[in-house]
Amino acid sequence: MTGAIEAIRRTGDPPNDLPCDPAQGALQVVMLRIGVETFALDAGMVREIIDPIPATRVAGARPHLDRIVNVRGNVVPLADIRERFGMPTAARTPDTRFVVIEVGIAGDPVLVALVADKVFEVTEVYLATAQQMPKVGTSWRPEYIRSIVKFREEFVIVPDVEQILN
Repeated sequence: MTGAIEAIRRTGDPPNDLPCDPAQGALQVVMLRIGVETFALDAGMVREIIDPIPATRVAGARPHLDRIVNVRGNVVPLADIRERFGMPTAARTPDTRFVVIEVGIAGDPVLVALVADKVFEVTEVYLATAQQMPKVGTSWRPEYIRSIVKFREEFVIVPDVEQILN
């Protein structure tokens, strides 16, 4: 893992309020906030976390992928997934970060930078707490949500990033 991820890594044992049954399995995730929602990204897809850098608009691009950034000499699409979740746009704050991830698109590995309002930590969520997206009470498209897991006293969204970016 990169130094940026290591810098936010939690130390010690999993929190006491989470189930700790090794047979159920755990997923190492990077916790981040977009709008008012907390998301858990599979840590294996995260390549680095960077401060915001200048972005260039791409004419005719889809609203959630309408900019590109230069990450270490590579042209990387910048995804603001708020649009996919019906969230309003928001101004950058001192906590805003770009989370550079690698996802499989049409079978090929692709780097994409996600705009996050805040990146919290690398931690584990326990698969035993995973549940499907409720069929009522939300306007989100279910294919964008892999599952919802409980972390401490909060429900956290595990997104299906590939579906969101397509």
